[in-house]
Amino acid sequence: MSNSPSHEATTATTDFGFRAVPRAAKKPMVRAVFESVARRYDVMNDLMSLGLHRAWKRRFIDRLAPRSGDTLLDLAGGTGDISFGWLAAGGGRAILSDINPAMLAVGRERARARGIVRGLDFLIADAEALPLPDRTVDRVSIAFGLRNCTDKEAVLAEALRVLRPGGRFFCLEFSRVQVAALVPLYDAWSFAVLPRLGRIVAHDSESYQYLAESIRTFPDQETLAAMMRKTGFARVAVENLAGGIVAIHTGWRL
Repeated sequence: MSNSPSHEATTATTDFGFRAVPRAAKKPMVRAVFESVARRYDVMNDLMSLGLHRAWKRRFIDRLAPRSGDTLLDLAGGTGDISFGWLAAGGGRAILSDINPAMLAVGRERARARGIVRGLDFLIADAEALPLPDRTVDRVSIAFGLRNCTDKEAVLAEALRVLRPGGRFFCLEFSRVQVAALVPLYDAWSFAVLPRLGRIVAHDSESYQYLAESIRTFPDQETLAAMMRKTGFARVAVENLAGGIVAIHTGWRL
């Protein structure tokens, strides 16, 4: 593991939505959010994306290019959508990893319900300090999870470390809207409608307010691409989906 602190790790505070909080406070605060929404995670994603997250994840899995001889490490894998999609598309071993035991418990239940008994391992782990040896996986994915990590640079460094040479990193995340006409509609949905729906459907408006705010404080497409290059990823590329509402970032370990 890398022992050198990132720039993010040297700051005294970090973002929790639009609030600045002590660095040590963010992880337990994020954990509380996802413990609250774990049982309603699919509903949450449907509300946040109007159901489009399903199509975005299918595109993401296509980009992963699953192969039977390759191993996937699915960071912040939550309830298992990416790992399950990887296996269904013919990928090799998948390691479904999440820092939150409540989210991983839902993933286990969903795997059992789908009859997935081979090729899937579960790992409770912090993406900023992975308990895996160097150069052990062929793909690292993180879907809608990087923005909730305290030290994003550390996550990128750990992803690079555990990838084999020739391996690739993939990030699917809400990003910066590139179509000006969409901005007012997107803002109204995020800040006026979504928390209300969260209160009505999931009985939790505060978690949905945080999730909407966390999207706005996440690095935009070019900033995240620059962070990946600085970490050491090569051939970094960005694909915008839905006018930049979400983006897929990819990079190689050469």
